[in-house]
Amino acid sequence: MKKQTEQFLAYLQAEKNASDHTVKNYAVDLRDFAAFIGELAPDKIEYIHVRNFLAHLKERDFSQSSISRKLACLRSFFKYMAREQLLTVNPASNIATPKREKKLPEFLNQDEMNKLINAASDATKAGRRDRAIIETLYSTGMRVSELMGLNIGDLDFVAGTLKVEGKGKKERMVPVGNTAVRAVEAYMGDRPENDKQPSSPLFLNKNGTRLTDRSVRRILIKYAKRAGITKDISPHTIRHTFATHLLDRGADLRSVQDLLGHENLSTTQIYTHVTTKRLKDAYEKAHPRA
Repeated sequence: MKKQTEQFLAYLQAEKNASDHTVKNYAVDLRDFAAFIGELAPDKIEYIHVRNFLAHLKERDFSQSSISRKLACLRSFFKYMAREQLLTVNPASNIATPKREKKLPEFLNQDEMNKLINAASDATKAGRRDRAIIETLYSTGMRVSELMGLNIGDLDFVAGTLKVEGKGKKERMVPVGNTAVRAVEAYMGDRPENDKQPSSPLFLNKNGTRLTDRSVRRILIKYAKRAGITKDISPHTIRHTFATHLLDRGADLRSVQDLLGHENLSTTQIYTHVTTKRLKDAYEKAHPRA
């Protein structure tokens, strides 16, 4: 399957404008499937092989969301193979997608978010950079992949807006709060003048190259521990926090959808469950006959 996999991944990038993140994940998914089926040729793969692979993943305690993604990858891969006349039937087309767990997203309350931001001291260069990163994530709700891809020229310091390249290379403009802009300006004051070109990465690691998602995650975990926050925290936690705080303060769902860059409103609606749960908890605690 190696040759067909490479052709399929190239097709995703060239014709489908798939993000680097999607291509990377699909490469892992196809590698796992190839390892499972062994030497079986692609045109010999049948429905039962895909079913057995999914059962194998379930036995290994993969989450429903991971299994669903791997199934979506295989559907897309076999559809491509059929289009290229390498297969006559898509062996994954009639397999039902596993029901996803209805898990409410983790988020920080306002006090926890403030503690996280303040844990990054602005008295050092590293602290100023890290504070700017946390402020930008919380101010915009962007994905960590979008943060990593930012260039200096994407931020309009005067207008307080950011040009963000989201999934499928779709661009959107998002507002940035004054506090986040000031934090970025403080961080930029540490950068040499020849390293402030519009095409230069906005956030750099100690080697002067773009930060990775792993680096951003480590930064957040470090300051969460320093702030005494015991919740599991990741860049996506800040994204969830951004959306939840907006909805709690009266923002409409469509606006939050646009800010997050969600293609479907149903993806954004998960956050209404969070806010509704908080209202119900408050009602049950406060109402004498709840």
